[in-house]
Amino acid sequence: MIIAVDFDGTIVRDRYPQIGNEMPFATDTLRMLLNEGHQLVLWTVRQGKELEEAIAWCRERGVEFYAVNKTYPGEDSSEPFYSRKIKADIFIDDRNVGGMLDWGTIYEIIKKHKTLEEVLFSDEEYRHKSKKRSWWQF
Repeated sequence: MIIAVDFDGTIVRDRYPQIGNEMPFATDTLRMLLNEGHQLVLWTVRQGKELEEAIAWCRERGVEFYAVNKTYPGEDSSEPFYSRKIKADIFIDDRNVGGMLDWGTIYEIIKKHKTLEEVLFSDEEYRHKSKKRSWWQF
């Protein structure tokens, strides 16, 4: 699976342009995902020196990215069908609707192929909730 991961506010606390303290279990979780064969893409607004510092910070903690701000290594922005939008299966970002999940929940969703709703509710609560019809369903 290709997983796009933001840096500021996601891997580290947002202190841009400095590097904030690590979010609890962020690099541990990312290393586990790498060991399970997932490809990580660093997806950040950082550029130049600040980007290089973020890459080095992650590398020092054992997190190597498949690509940085690109869908794949060597992607050329001059190609005719180049898109700045990263193509990934999952995006992990502190700007998600609902905010940043903790890294344990993120790992459970990816590892067990669960939805957020399945993780947040017990099995019984989820079965009961999923049988109810929403106001917009006919």
